[in-house]
Amino acid sequence: MLTSELDYSLPPELIAQHPVIPRDLSRLLVYNRETREMRHRRLPGLLDYLNPGDVIVYNDSRVLKARVHVFKETGGRVELLFLRRRQERLWEALVRPSAKLKSGSRLSAAAPAAAGMDAPHFMLEENLGGGRWLVRNLSGAGTEQLLEQVGEMPLPPYIKAALAEPERYQTVYARAPGSAAAPTAGLHFTPELIGRIRSLGVDLLPLTLHIGLDTFRPISETDLGLHRIHKERYRLPAASYEAVVAAKERGGRVLAVGTTSVRVLETVFQDPSRPLEGETGLFITPGFRFRAVDALLTNFHLPKSTLLALVMAFAGVKEIRRLYQAAVQEKYRFYSFGDAMLLL
Repeated sequence: MLTSELDYSLPPELIAQHPVIPRDLSRLLVYNRETREMRHRRLPGLLDYLNPGDVIVYNDSRVLKARVHVFKETGGRVELLFLRRRQERLWEALVRPSAKLKSGSRLSAAAPAAAGMDAPHFMLEENLGGGRWLVRNLSGAGTEQLLEQVGEMPLPPYIKAALAEPERYQTVYARAPGSAAAPTAGLHFTPELIGRIRSLGVDLLPLTLHIGLDTFRPISETDLGLHRIHKERYRLPAASYEAVVAAKERGGRVLAVGTTSVRVLETVFQDPSRPLEGETGLFITPGFRFRAVDALLTNFHLPKSTLLALVMAFAGVKEIRRLYQAAVQEKYRFYSFGDAMLLL
């Protein structure tokens, strides 16, 4: 498949700059893969498509305040974007600008004149290429605790507006810190909507996939098959695994909230010997055979992205292109703070 088949035109004004209030006021494009019927709803309309015995699987990863502005010893400014944990105090991070930096360079979260012993300090250990470094936390506090103190929410670059409430870039069920970006399909859920779903006899099951920025990185290769997706940490609790198996056995459906939930479920269910916790580099493209997921709730994704490739694998290349064209015509809101699509 050519990467150009993942491209589409989007008017810039359809890129959502703010989350809707309340969360579940988002629009919902519903598509039935068997009948090819398309309907336009609001998020609470999801309830009309659920049956007792179905299960909904969601990603409970919590976004770290992963963007930190630091200073070199010379006073120059540098931005660190913490991507993934390697050890307790050693993280992989995107460093910008990084051209003149060297291994052993020390960086402080305070300007040199004010950088006392209490100021958070970091050291660049190893250049991984492409602006990525292994960065060691030299401070007394743990890295995740430190990021909460001095970091900023890592909003995607296409969101230009300031975010007044950082928690709006977290799902209401976020529990496990570790992501550099939000599992955005889950941003639409409210505690009230979750309660209504449970009242239907539908279980909600957690899993964890800590999202790195490579998930959203545009594919540069002409041939989609040449692209390699970076690995991300995942965990599928045994109780969630067993509940998915039981749902399949009784004829219930498994609805995945977001592409990250799909990747974890399919990573595990493609191979019965696969552990319930580890790293996944599963790249789902058209032609993929889904073994766990029966329905998908997802946002509208960037052109030439691995996320769009996954959605096309689930519902068909031509059909997704048709749905995206309809969404543009109907002026749906796109990307992280945008509207949603339910694929049945």
